[in-house]
Amino acid sequence: MAENPRRTGLVAASDAARVLADPKATAEERSAAASALVQVMGGRQTGPVAASDAGRVLNDPSATADERSAAASALSQAQFGAAKGKK
Repeated sequence: MAENPRRTGLVAASDAARVLADPKATAEERSAAASALVQVMGGRQTGPVAASDAGRVLNDPSATADERSAAASALSQAQFGAAKGKK
């Protein structure tokens, strides 16, 4: 798998940290936020489970702005379309 050149920006990282600190955040929201936060330094990609969680957060009308920001950051760093073993 190729290295991901994208990284989470400071605003999205701050939003992700707030989501993780929120006791009312769902498991999906925490998954997306954690994925975004891990990618602050770059070089990592959002896995398929976290990408799916991020998609559900973005489709949730009750998601907060912080939750949507973290989910969008995580989803923007997911790799799509490459089959296993192919480049």
